[in-house]
Amino acid sequence: MMQAALPTSMALSTPAPAPSMWLDVHVQCQLVAPQNRHFLLDVQFQAAQPVRRLALVGPSGAGKSATLLAMAGLLTPHSGHVRVGSQALFDRASNIDIPARQRRIGFVFQHYALFAHMTVQQNLEFAARRLGQRMPESARQRIANLLRQFDIAALASSYPRHLSGGQQQRLALARALVHLPQLLLLDEPFAALDTALRLRLRAEMADLLQSVQIPVVLVTHDESDVEVLADAAVRIEAGRVVQF
Repeated sequence: MMQAALPTSMALSTPAPAPSMWLDVHVQCQLVAPQNRHFLLDVQFQAAQPVRRLALVGPSGAGKSATLLAMAGLLTPHSGHVRVGSQALFDRASNIDIPARQRRIGFVFQHYALFAHMTVQQNLEFAARRLGQRMPESARQRIANLLRQFDIAALASSYPRHLSGGQQQRLALARALVHLPQLLLLDEPFAALDTALRLRLRAEMADLLQSVQIPVVLVTHDESDVEVLADAAVRIEAGRVVQF
């Protein structure tokens, strides 16, 4: 008996494409923890869409921040790889190790690491320059846009010590974004804050991240940070991933 052809709406469809992988990390290196305790950092994880904000969580001394430093090129692993999209930033097997300055990674340190002797404007201009080079003209407009976007344009001539905690955080984030990074790393951005300020700045950071739309890896030991700022989390303990 001849079968009727399936209606177009019922025809077999082409399988959906696999999620796009935007991050692939495997870093191994020997670390020295507090009390001169040596342990091997051996962290491996991947992130694909729709996940765009990934948190690295776990106790202090677990290797979370060291993993972030390795991704940024500020710590050199003994072996492994760091890939963002289709680009290998580090691959020991292929002898690839792109310098930190060329990785197009924005980094917001735990205590912001703002230059105290520079104004808000000068902090951004310094970040926009390449080593020993003049600041590109295109960066001037980008800085002006960031000052407006993060509501710190009126503070351009102020020094970091005159800024509130929220204003310092916005400046640190703007500085990390000034060179158009492909990835943003946040290392315990609320660790030094009291509870009330932490709650307010966490909500503010969530709004800022929503506005910039750049993939983010966040280090924290606070589960509330994960709930507000991340799509998924990797738990690291004693230098190894124990849960995704």
